[in-house]
Amino acid sequence: MAASILIADDDPVQRRLVENMVQKCGYEAVVVETGDAVIEKLTNPDAGPIDAIVLDLVMPGLDGMGVLSKMREAGLSIPVIVQTAHGGIDNVVSAMRAGAQDFVVKPVGIERLQVSLRNALNTSALKGELQRIRHSREGRLTFTDIITRAEAMAPILRIAEKAAASSIPVLIEGESGVGKELFARAIHGTSERKTKPFVAVNCGAIPDNLVESILFGHEKGAFTGATERHTGKFVEAHGGTLFLDEVSELPLTAQVKLLRALQEGAVEAVGGRKPVKVDVRIISATNRRLLDRVKEGHFREDLFYRLHVLPLTIPPLRARREDIPHLLRHFLARFAAEENRPVSGISGDAVAYLTKLDWPGNIRQLENAVYRAVVMSETDQLGVGDFPLIPTHAPPIEPAPALMVERTAHAALPAMVPGSEVPIAPLPSHGSLAMLTAAGEVRPLEEMEHEIIRFAIAHYRGQMSEVARRLKIGRSTLYRKLDEANGETPATESPPLG
Repeated sequence: MAASILIADDDPVQRRLVENMVQKCGYEAVVVETGDAVIEKLTNPDAGPIDAIVLDLVMPGLDGMGVLSKMREAGLSIPVIVQTAHGGIDNVVSAMRAGAQDFVVKPVGIERLQVSLRNALNTSALKGELQRIRHSREGRLTFTDIITRAEAMAPILRIAEKAAASSIPVLIEGESGVGKELFARAIHGTSERKTKPFVAVNCGAIPDNLVESILFGHEKGAFTGATERHTGKFVEAHGGTLFLDEVSELPLTAQVKLLRALQEGAVEAVGGRKPVKVDVRIISATNRRLLDRVKEGHFREDLFYRLHVLPLTIPPLRARREDIPHLLRHFLARFAAEENRPVSGISGDAVAYLTKLDWPGNIRQLENAVYRAVVMSETDQLGVGDFPLIPTHAPPIEPAPALMVERTAHAALPAMVPGSEVPIAPLPSHGSLAMLTAAGEVRPLEEMEHEIIRFAIAHYRGQMSEVARRLKIGRSTLYRKLDEANGETPATESPPLG
């Protein structure tokens, strides 16, 4: 879905002219005739979102200056480009003081209007990104900070907003990179607990022997290395929200103690003598179906029902492709500012192409792809060529067994890449391993090992931690094997890219 531009002009000829130019620029045009209709569009929740306004200053009834005044009173920060047949300095100064971002003189040319709209949208996107970052750091993130226009997200947002009004436990399910923590922070930032701490814990990143200590705390001397007292995440989140990310990865022993803490509203530190009362709102998240983990015996059923009171399933990016153009604009504005790069836009071909991709890494993968493109670009506009790690013609791949004995040469796989060049764009997800050469001889073990590593990197989209975990080897070993496969001297230490 392209950005929506609201055009307000009482002159039907000028209105149609601007509408045609806006559409030729690749935007969606919404047309009204009066200033009152502008305010109605902006304040009506069923009218649809508006990204920018092209506003005539001289209209009967509520004129352009009146519209700017009412927008300021209502706290609406949508960028406005005023247009007038009178280009006097007084009109320009008055409009800018009233909140307009730019002005054009009738009749405006398409090049001038395109530049003005692009600058207005980029500035608005950058302001939104800065506000989102500030709100996240201050614990004030709300649902208005979530970038989405997709119909598939509307019911999810409604449920989440209702959940924020209470302390009901929420379980957020969804693929990696869809924004589960963003939703958790928005629920907290909209709730009555927004002035209290929001404490996030990645349960999958905690060593099994330290889970209880990190969650519930420990007393000094409780175990070897406990040189001082630690309160634990539950106590840190007292009065606020505790976000248990990747809760499905908790070991069974810790699940028992977590269940008891939720039932009794109290935690007992390792080595402690008495429980400590805590008031904590629990939001948990997982990239797996937690019910499947219960059926497999890896997650306690009683704990599942404690956490699964209000489930939220966030759809993947491929199920809400209309969000991609808006995400692209926001990411582009942020990274261009952070990296001080003169990149001001993305071509229509690139947007259309990126919108068609499946993005298995979801929003995080899209964000990283834009980041790379901004840093590496040599022009002021990103095109399809600025995303070279994305295959331009990806043939359909038929599912195949993980192992297959063949008498043909081994199938082609993505080339081995060093750790600093792991791909961030969609890659093939199925493959086969030939165990015999074309001559019918068994292939060398080292060669097949390298091929398996290539396939694993492609399958897990360059997430090196996940590759190492699935192959059951250490990350340092993985990077060493990558270097060996490329004929390089193994590095003493590799960067944590997973």
